[in-house]
Amino acid sequence: MKDKKIKCIDCHKDFIFTESEQQFFEEKGYDAPKRCKSCRSKKKEYKRK
Repeated sequence: MKDKKIKCIDCHKDFIFTESEQQFFEEKGYDAPKRCKSCRSKKKEYKRK
């Protein structure tokens, strides 16, 4: 597995989905992220309100 470059669906900036993150997501059965860490954090915070 290699690091992947993914474009965030919110801010449209590229971010790196590292090999270790890919392994973690795969172990948990998650799909690859569509948002960068910053946008994921913002979305989580918004949901809490």
